[in-house]
Amino acid sequence: MLRFRQMKALQNFAPVNANLHNHFSLERHLVDRKIFKERRSAALAEWQMIAS
Repeated sequence: MLRFRQMKALQNFAPVNANLHNHFSLERHLVDRKIFKERRSAALAEWQMIAS
């Protein structure tokens, strides 16, 4: 966060970054690999649909 010279830039970036992190942070250590891959694929497909 030290790269932001203006507080406004940080305030614009932080909420977007938090939402993306929450969307793709699937807590790998809590589930087995098969479920993790399924959830990651679903999250990526949803993100591609939103972004297009």
